[in-house]
Amino acid sequence: MKLHTPGMRSLAALALAVLATSACSSGAAAGPKTLRFSAIPDQNSTELEEKFGRVGAYLGEQLGVSFQYVPSTDYGASVEAFKNGDIQLAWFGGLSGVRARAAVPGAQAIAQGAIDPTFKSYIVAHTSLGLQFSLSFPHELQGKTFTFGSRGSTSGRLMPEHFIRVETGRSPQDFFGSEMSFSGSHDKTAKLVEAGTFQAGALNYKVYDSMVAEGKLDPAKCVKIWETPTYPDYNWTAHPDLEERFGSGFIEDLRAAIIGMKDRELLAAAQREAGFIRASNDNFAPLAELARGLNLLR
Repeated sequence: MKLHTPGMRSLAALALAVLATSACSSGAAAGPKTLRFSAIPDQNSTELEEKFGRVGAYLGEQLGVSFQYVPSTDYGASVEAFKNGDIQLAWFGGLSGVRARAAVPGAQAIAQGAIDPTFKSYIVAHTSLGLQFSLSFPHELQGKTFTFGSRGSTSGRLMPEHFIRVETGRSPQDFFGSEMSFSGSHDKTAKLVEAGTFQAGALNYKVYDSMVAEGKLDPAKCVKIWETPTYPDYNWTAHPDLEERFGSGFIEDLRAAIIGMKDRELLAAAQREAGFIRASNDNFAPLAELARGLNLLR
């Protein structure tokens, strides 16, 4: 026969309370789920972290979810992090987005800047070449030293390479007479050409215009000499895990929050002053086809 004394009941109650407290503490330690997001490092990484940190704060406020910006070391690293699920949302360039979505079935391009369906690149040259802006492709660059941006950049590599091939009928290696050079980012391309380290280069038009407007680049030394035809580029791409982590319909809510971003300072930080619009994977099918043709899509 078992005896249940008041003391024993008190001890049992205490044990249950401790277990309950431990369970609550364990749940509290896990905390709210965090959405980790990133952006391709196409410019100064410190500036990108500051800008996209503000974007994350806005999205977190709109959606009631904690957003954490995760810097990427290079374009490939951002795609790999998305593939592995280490980030669930990314501001990709056209080519990076195509690569990421190809690696993650169910990933969706959900939004793009209003300017992104008709993006373009600039070809720039050092003032010593004596070239000025022209609507015609600058064939005078033949045999000159030339740098692209990142190897995985749409506006700093893929599309400039494509248009150089179209306009000259030759590969960049044949036209410039050397292996392709890569600066690693748009702002580096601009500064290398400004310094005369390279005689010419290709970069994102938004970065060039912003650097000039902010006094970070001298357009008399780094001269814009040609604009490419337009093409689709940057986009927000969402990982399918978001629906499992944050609930059914979350991706559509995220899309709406991005498109609903209207604060001028916030849009300026994202360099999308005209705002964001809806996007889909189909918008970037031409880039995927072109990338495959140049062996840039695995």
